[in-house]
This record gives sequence, C-alpha cells and structure tokens, in this order.
Amino acid sequence: MAFGQSAGPPATARQLAELLELLNDAGHTDFRDARGPMGFNQRQAGGRFTRDEADEFIAQLQEAQDQRPSGDAAPISSPPVERLSADERAVRDMSSELLAAELQRRGWAVMEP
Repeated sequence: MAFGQSAGPPATARQLAELLELLNDAGHTDFRDARGPMGFNQRQAGGRFTRDEADEFIAQLQEAQDQRPSGDAAPISSPPVERLSADERAVRDMSSELLAAELQRRGWAVMEP
C-alpha cells in the first residue's frame, strides 16, 4: 500500500453525510474543525474515510450523543483559540499610550476614541 492510501473501500456518500451531521451536532463545523478533538489524520480531515473508519467514528459519535442528558442539545463549545504571532502578542501587551507614541513617531495622526 502506498503512503497516504486508505486500507479499504471508500466510505459511501451516505456514511459521510451521517458522519458530518453527527459532527455538526457535536459542535464542529466540518471534518477539518474536528481533526484534533476526534483524532482524525490529515486524510480524514479532508473528508476521505474508509467504510470501516466511517462506521467507527459514527458509532463513537452516536455513543457520545446517547450519553448526554436528554435536555442538552449539544455540548457548549469553547470559542476558537486565537493564534497570535509574537508581534501581535507584543502589540496587545503594549499600553495604549506607548502604542500611540510609536504610531506618532512613525508619522500617524492619533486621537482618543
């Protein structure tokens, strides 16, 4: 088997639709969004599953759905983690006065809101 190839027949469109619906019910927007929490590999995050893989994930999500109390529609998902570069973190840590002074030094006109 070549690198990156799946070990079995591809999942059916019905399986993929059911899997995506269960992922949406669990609070994910798509396969790529669920990659980390579900443990998908890169191929699976692109929506490519074997029939056996799709069946396993469907069973896993259905089991998790059955274990939720009946009053809960879906788990409360935390807001997406904002990934900042070092420069963006440094700017956020600056005081407003220091940031305004630097902008003025660079020729910008700065005024308070």
